[in-house]
Amino acid sequence: MGTEAAPYPPGADAPAGSGLSAADVRERTLAGLANGEPEESSRSLWQIFRANVLTLFNAIVGTCFLLLLVLGQWKDALFGFAAVSNAVIGVVQEYRAKKLLDRLAVLDAPLARVLRDGLVQEIPVAGVVLGDVAVLQAGDQIVADALILDEDGLEIDESLLTGESDPIGKDRGSSVLSGSTVTAGQGRARVVAVGAGSYASRLTAEAKRFSLVNSEIRNGIGRVLRWISWALLPVMVIITNGQMQAQGGWEEAFRTGAWVEAFVGAVAGAIAMIPLGLVLMTSVAFAVGGVRLARHNVLVQELAAVEGLARVDVLCIDKTGTLTEGKVILDGVHRAGRPAPAGWEEALGWFGADPHANATARCLAGTFTFDGGTAPAAVVPFSSTRKWSAASFPPPHAAAGTWVLGAPEMVFTEDLSTHDLSPSGAVLAHAGRLASSGLRTLVLAHTSAIMPDGGTEDVQLPSGLAAASLLTFREKVRPDAAQTLAYFRRQGVAVKILSGDDHRTVTAVAREVGLDVGRGYDARHLPSDAPLLEETLASHSVFGRVTPAQKKDMVLALQRMGHTVAMTGDGVNDALAIKEAEIGIAMDTAAPATKAVARLVLLDGRFDRLPAVLAEGRQVIANIERVSVLFLSKTTYAVVFSVVFGALMWSFPFLPRQLSATDGLTIGIPAFFLALMSNARRYEPGFLRRSLAMAVPAGLIIAAAVLAVNVYSAAAGGFSDTANRTASVLTLSLVALSVLAAISRPLSRLRLAIIVAMCAGLVLLLTIPALQDFFMLEWPPPGLAAAAVAAAVVAMCGVAVLSRVHARRYPVNQSP
Repeated sequence: MGTEAAPYPPGADAPAGSGLSAADVRERTLAGLANGEPEESSRSLWQIFRANVLTLFNAIVGTCFLLLLVLGQWKDALFGFAAVSNAVIGVVQEYRAKKLLDRLAVLDAPLARVLRDGLVQEIPVAGVVLGDVAVLQAGDQIVADALILDEDGLEIDESLLTGESDPIGKDRGSSVLSGSTVTAGQGRARVVAVGAGSYASRLTAEAKRFSLVNSEIRNGIGRVLRWISWALLPVMVIITNGQMQAQGGWEEAFRTGAWVEAFVGAVAGAIAMIPLGLVLMTSVAFAVGGVRLARHNVLVQELAAVEGLARVDVLCIDKTGTLTEGKVILDGVHRAGRPAPAGWEEALGWFGADPHANATARCLAGTFTFDGGTAPAAVVPFSSTRKWSAASFPPPHAAAGTWVLGAPEMVFTEDLSTHDLSPSGAVLAHAGRLASSGLRTLVLAHTSAIMPDGGTEDVQLPSGLAAASLLTFREKVRPDAAQTLAYFRRQGVAVKILSGDDHRTVTAVAREVGLDVGRGYDARHLPSDAPLLEETLASHSVFGRVTPAQKKDMVLALQRMGHTVAMTGDGVNDALAIKEAEIGIAMDTAAPATKAVARLVLLDGRFDRLPAVLAEGRQVIANIERVSVLFLSKTTYAVVFSVVFGALMWSFPFLPRQLSATDGLTIGIPAFFLALMSNARRYEPGFLRRSLAMAVPAGLIIAAAVLAVNVYSAAAGGFSDTANRTASVLTLSLVALSVLAAISRPLSRLRLAIIVAMCAGLVLLLTIPALQDFFMLEWPPPGLAAAAVAAAVVAMCGVAVLSRVHARRYPVNQSP
């Protein structure tokens, strides 16, 4: 009963009106009223370079590095490689994030179809101007905000923008948003917003704002580096003066050339304070974690995101594409009060096989079949305005009569406020009960009358309809959703479902995946007041009819409440919330704009990949916390050395190259292996506090031991500078190895093997002539050697006691 209108081919005469003229287009283009793209991300390459390279911290390190090269002491400048690596890694990471944002686009249509000078033309999207008449057909993406001028069965899918999974019928005067897609029918619309003023462009511009993932590890290390940066200058003044005085004073040092050795000692003290290796080791651990996750089809778009999920305590998820596959399936067939007339299954088979059927009706084809014989005598295609479709079959067809499939309240009208319900009223009441459980409900109705074949204008329901059956539909839930959500519940991670669909439908899906969610909340009534919003979020877990702006506001509210938030989704409507969350996770089906702002992308769309991400994040943060004790203890004893030896005007007890050697044996090499080992410890907040609680006392113990050896050497007298430095290297190495053993507990075979190998490396360093020559070491005399060993043994006992105290105070650190 009616056919689809013919499409508007490019170059054809317009059905009505002529659109803009060429002169109108030129005038509006010159006036800046064209559909240009938003500007690129706010972070330029120069800004990225300046933020990672041109810092006070790098200025001090670079000055020390260049000073040693100028003085010809390149062997003592090995620390420069770590500093350069840190800067390069930082620039590369941020530049990759910038490139992703620069490619972000909500609109991906190659061309737009517009009416100009009476002809339909296809033009570049950027060429659309304000006032253009857009010609819309099924499959088109709408490239600018517009108002409908005329339509024929026009339906728009706005799910990517609003989260509502059902296509929306559009009538004359309705507005359509750029970025949405035409799913059925056709029409024309006048463009009312272009460029930066359009909805898609506003979304794109906000999503392109540059930001880095909030990493507690990176934040903690950055805080330490800022402290050190401010302490470096005054400490360098103290130690430089001390070294010059140890050489007989400034005048004497410059006269004799001893100032070179004094400056090398000052550089050694300054560089020893900087945990360069910790920054590099953190980046390596993040990178290796990213490679491991890639094997699970998880793309890590920012390295620090590997750590982030380990800290998450609230997981916000969208329904469509995350909990469900976005497909509608038949839930069940229910009696409508009397036996269904003959042919009802054949009729449902036809509705499912109809090429113009909507997504709900199409899913009937998997259950019911149509023999493909006699064609209907008349057809009324589905319309979102009517919310029903119909087909008439003449006798002697098995499904003879007229069948109507549609929303119960549109097929039957009844006053349900009365207690004496007619058969149709009983059907509506039954349908209401089914719909209240979150199921999409349709009614199949029948009458023996045959509809006349005519147009679709002002079509009326046939008379004499009686309900044949009620059909319920639901979205197909991902098979991995229930198991994955159960895992997060066991890990103490709260789940919030934020969807654009009806809250009853979302609640039904949540219950299907095993969530105890209580009643859903209609976000159209969500309070805008911050305290009330936070209270609502605390008391509900399921929210329906949530707009993109509300999703973002809800994520921010959860963060204000002290939560660490992860957000998953696949639509453009999720993009802003995904960007604001600590960890944004996009599904494989996500819109390009959503993937661009996400920190992680599940390449195969499997929701059950998230536990592996969580485990990898826990391994990274637990192991970095473990090895950070080594680096921060070094910073502590280096500060003590610099201040004490500078104040006492004694020669610094190490050369930079010697510190490089001890760092490698007691920190760098073992830290590399420890940072990559398995570690399932559950995250607890306070990474930096726990690390400093062990590192600072350990560093003081090491400094005290080395200072005791130097006090003995000064009192006994007669020892060369090389012997003194070697005794200091021996003492520092032995005590630092005991700190390594303490933070490696519980000891496994591999960890024990690493400690033994480092001890063997120390023996080789002190005994192989080539190494002795390069690092300027010689075995000290017996008295000095005995003093070094004795000081080390006492200090090692102190480390053991400290380790036990720390373990009792922070038992989380002792997890395997």
